[in-house]
Amino acid sequence: MKETILTTKELAARFIELVRQDKFYEAQTQLYADNCISIEANDFLLPKTVEGLQEILKKSELFESLVEQVHGRVISDPVIGGDYFTVSWSADMTFKGRDRFTMDEICVYKVHEGKIVFEQFFY
Repeated sequence: MKETILTTKELAARFIELVRQDKFYEAQTQLYADNCISIEANDFLLPKTVEGLQEILKKSELFESLVEQVHGRVISDPVIGGDYFTVSWSADMTFKGRDRFTMDEICVYKVHEGKIVFEQFFY
């Protein structure tokens, strides 16, 4: 049975649906390619660059371990351009041992053959 390959628009819609439900693990395991690359804006809290889905999952676990409480999130609808989509993401949160603050970022994703192969965050 042949697997259906999602278009960039379909994948972006599914991604937004999952992350708005706080289903980050499901979004990554269902929608990311095994060889995906993830680039952060800096290496202040997380590694700047990781390669491979397993390393991205580890980075997500590390991020979650640093967060004391998420007070709210706002995730925009995706903007599609060819094989890319982008969203703005605002998170009101408290990291362990730090003051509450709002983190605003732009997230850019590249899609190839129905999977996210690249993500980069600007904040």
